[in-house]
Parts: sequence; C-alpha cells; structure tokens
Amino acid sequence: MSLFSNALRKTATTALVATMLVGTTALACTRLVYHGVDNQILTARSMDWSVDVETNLWIFPRGMERNGQAGENSLRWTSKYGSVISSGYDISTTDGMNEAGLVANLLWLVESSYPEFKEGSAPGLSIAAWGQYILDNFATVQEAVDALRKQPYTIVTRDVPGQNRLATLHLAISDASGDSAIVEYINGQAVIHHSREYQVLTNSPTFERQLALHSYWTEIGGTVMLPGTNRAADRFTRAAFYVNAIPREEDARKTIASVFSVIRNVSVPFGISTPDQPNISSTRWRTVADQKRMLYFFESALTPNVFWVELNNIDFSEKTGKVKKLDLGPNQANIFSGVVNDKFEESKPFEFLGL
Repeated sequence: MSLFSNALRKTATTALVATMLVGTTALACTRLVYHGVDNQILTARSMDWSVDVETNLWIFPRGMERNGQAGENSLRWTSKYGSVISSGYDISTTDGMNEAGLVANLLWLVESSYPEFKEGSAPGLSIAAWGQYILDNFATVQEAVDALRKQPYTIVTRDVPGQNRLATLHLAISDASGDSAIVEYINGQAVIHHSREYQVLTNSPTFERQLALHSYWTEIGGTVMLPGTNRAADRFTRAAFYVNAIPREEDARKTIASVFSVIRNVSVPFGISTPDQPNISSTRWRTVADQKRMLYFFESALTPNVFWVELNNIDFSEKTGKVKKLDLGPNQANIFSGVVNDKFEESKPFEFLGL
C-alpha cells in the first residue's frame, strides 16, 4: 500500500468516527448536480426534516429592495435577477433557481460556526436570506465565488422556528455550465470549495471530510459495493456514484427521470425515525432544477404527482413582474400536476427571519 493510500485510509477512518459522533445532532438533506450531453445540467435536492417545514413556492421579480435583516448594519441590495424559490417556514429561502440558471441549495451542517457580528463587522446578512442574496445577485458560480471571497457580509443566525438551537447551514451553488461551489463557515471563517467536480453535498461532516470518506468507497468501486444506510456519508457516496452512472440521454424526459431516480435513491422513506439518531429525518420534498430548459420541478412526499414551473414563461421584469406564491398546504399536501405557472397567486413577499 502506498503512503498516499495509507494516509487516505487514515483520513477516511478519522472522518468516519467524526461522522458517527456528530450524527446525533444533525439533520439530513442531499444535493447533486448532473452533467449530461448536449449541455444538459440539472441540480436535484431532497429536503429531509423531522417536522413540516411549511414550504411554499414563490416567484420573485427583479428590482426587489432587500436587506439582510440584521439591524442598522444590514447588507442592502436590489435584486438583479428574478427567481423561483422554495421557502422554509415562509421566513427563509431554502432552495431555488434564478432566471440565469443559477441554483442555490441550503443544507444542514452542525459543524457550522459563524463569525461574531459586532461593531466594525461587514454588513449583516441573515442566514434566512443567504440563498436569496445569491439568487438575486449572480448569474454564474464564478461570479458568486469572486464576490464572496471579498467577504461582503457577515452571516448572522437565529434559532430554528420552534426549536432551541441555532440554524447551522452550508450553501451549495451550481450554474447552467455545470460549475459548482460549496460555502461553509468553520471556526468563524468562510471556506469556499470551487470545482465543477463538486457535484454532491450532504450534511456532516464538513465537505473536506466528506470527500475523504468518499475516496475510500471510490477505491472499492460502486459496482462492487455501496454503503446503504441513511447516514449523510453513505448518501454522499451513493449520490456521487449514481449521478455519474446513469445514462447520458439526449431525450429530456429520460434525463429528468434519471435525475429524479437518483435523488429518490438517497431520500429517507416517509415516517422513518431512529430514536438514537435524530439526524435520520423523513424526506419531505424533492426538487430538480433543469438549468438548460429553465424548469423547476417539485415533488412532495405526500402527493402523487410531480409538478413544475417554467421560468421562461414568467414575467420577471421590474416594472410589471409580480411577487407570487403557490400555496402547497400543510406538509406540502396540496395536489398539483404538470405546469403550475397559472396556479401562483399574487402575494405580499414574506419577511426573512432576522435579528
């Protein structure tokens, strides 16, 4: 065995132990990016949560005046791009795609530690508005990464609604070219992982350690054996294998079906709970963003149909575009099918949770 392989195995073993130790406090989600033929890029994610996250779909036009909801020293901006998003508790943007094909996904990371927000800090940005800031301001991953490296804001966080613990999240970004970035806050410092190869993200441990764990399974090979539990590290490896194993089809219907099959494979069956592992939470819903055709698909665990939004047929203009909401109901149980653009209703925008 080479020194590199030996070191890699030691790193993977250490990360595995760390994953087991933190598993009792984290919650679960999975995100993956598919690179297909004919410039087909799709980003899928599952939302795994122990209770109803009260998600609805929203349309936001360009020209919206925003602030970071952090008091007097809040980050302020005007949205450059319109977007379609999935909300969390109608106080945050948890997932979405903008009209340029940029996708933002927020997932739980218990190891997150944000910088202190104090006098002299960069303007504050509520973690609830983090994903929306990305969608409002950038068209590509490179553009977003270049801006974020300049540290234009200080992330501030609050307790999860109804729970006595802070929201601790990391951010995944992907664009219509297939580029990808992961942004985490570790020990108060922003850590940005930027590469087209970073197709998959789950939860604990940190992304660097996820990669180390996955390297162990890569040596074994997915056709020989894949880890099968609902733990974050196992879901990471299954998603990474299958998203690159499914056929590359020119047929859009087959491509979308294949990507849905992968995100379903790493979902947690509805109603599943593990008493000694509260991190194992039921998948509440799934999204697939088709960044070539500008389609945003949504699938609830409690309804029989997949439905979708056609972004190319939305008026995102500043002058005539409207904020609109699609009410998904408790546990996202309202039933829709096919294109739902005409089902949205004009609505007052929700207010992001802040300080």
